[in-house]
Amino acid sequence: MTIAYVQWGAQKVKLSWSGKTAPNGIVTSAHGFCFNRNQFLLVNLKERGWDFPGGHVEAGELPEACLAREAMEEGYVNGVSQLIGSLTVDHSENPNWNEQSAYPKVGYQLFYRMEIREVLPFKAEHESIDRMFVDPYQVGAYYKGWNEVYQAILEAALKLEEKK
Repeated sequence: MTIAYVQWGAQKVKLSWSGKTAPNGIVTSAHGFCFNRNQFLLVNLKERGWDFPGGHVEAGELPEACLAREAMEEGYVNGVSQLIGSLTVDHSENPNWNEQSAYPKVGYQLFYRMEIREVLPFKAEHESIDRMFVDPYQVGAYYKGWNEVYQAILEAALKLEEKK
């Protein structure tokens, strides 16, 4: 298991990656480590900078459909996805968390590996202002919040490719 403590705004959050699927719990979002010819997709989000595609699961939406929507909105790509596992997002040690918080005390983010099948013209119509494809081993040079948990997820995504 890989664990990291991160600051999301004023919030201290514990992230735990085990590579397993989410237990019965609240899946808050879906994210994709998206590859096009072995290059990793990064999207430049207006509020956060370079990131990987993903976002909140809407009411009635399946997580994989959420990723497909977010990958199109943020990166203008379509592809085929395979579940890598879930990330536990734990606010138990967050003194700012309360019952009115936007997120559950413990929630889950699902992570997928997407093989991009179609790269469409980039239009910057939503929350991203740019996209780029980089060597997956160089992601940390662009993503300012890259940490050991994301690295573990990337390694799991790369292993999925090796198994093919």
